[in-house]
Amino acid sequence: MQHVAIVTDSTASLPQDLAARWGISVASMQLRVGDELTRETHVSTDWLLRAMRNGVPVEAKAPAPDALLQAYQQAWHDSATAVVSLHLSSRLSPATQAALQASTHVPTPVHIVDSQSSGMALGFAALAGARTAAAGGSPAEVCATAQKRAAQTQVIIYIDSLEYLHRAGYIGKTAAYFGSKMSVKPLLTVRDGEVEPMDKVLGSERAVGKAVDRAVELAGDAPVDVAVEHFAAPNDAEELLSALRGKLPRGEEFVQTQVSTAIGANVGPGALAVTISPH
Repeated sequence: MQHVAIVTDSTASLPQDLAARWGISVASMQLRVGDELTRETHVSTDWLLRAMRNGVPVEAKAPAPDALLQAYQQAWHDSATAVVSLHLSSRLSPATQAALQASTHVPTPVHIVDSQSSGMALGFAALAGARTAAAGGSPAEVCATAQKRAAQTQVIIYIDSLEYLHRAGYIGKTAAYFGSKMSVKPLLTVRDGEVEPMDKVLGSERAVGKAVDRAVELAGDAPVDVAVEHFAAPNDAEELLSALRGKLPRGEEFVQTQVSTAIGANVGPGALAVTISPH
């Protein structure tokens, strides 16, 4: 009997209980904070926020090959006949290359999937793949299910402070300065594996309202799973999720989660994201 194990990286931002329920192994990304490089699971949100607010350079890195190797070896130890390893977009990180490097050191076949996404778009793809695997699907079927789910999923990202986008290299210093002075709040999305602008709105309340409206448009009349992700803004995320519950009657699974600190380092505190994932 086939036993396909699912591995992803921590940018999937899956709640631990959800990953455990579906047997998904999560390999930690790495963060360089100042001169120190460590797995992001060893970096608390409070510590990272202090570093960011003090201007300490922070850079997200791909999972260390040994973290992925450990996940693949555990799958082999658990008698997996194959591994499907799902990762954030190769245009945002070399995670897929790290997975390829690790895969050469285990006897179990490893099928590596570039999701062309990140956050819960990747998380929902991993969950879809895990459900197909649990139903006895082949590695090819698991890969196809996950890739289809990732391609159909759309995300709206609200940025509270342009400063962190500037530090991450997404916008210039002048744009960050004038945007902050004018209270411009950008809405971003991920398209073809890259972060792209969606809209610019004056003021936080209007920007979040615009994100809700856009999410409703994207959902349409289809059954969808919904995630609200945040970085250091749990109360705002809870309010946003509540608003979406009231406006998406065909929403099935609703998830609230804090994003991986590797993502948080780029988007900054107060950032929110809405992920709409059709079935």
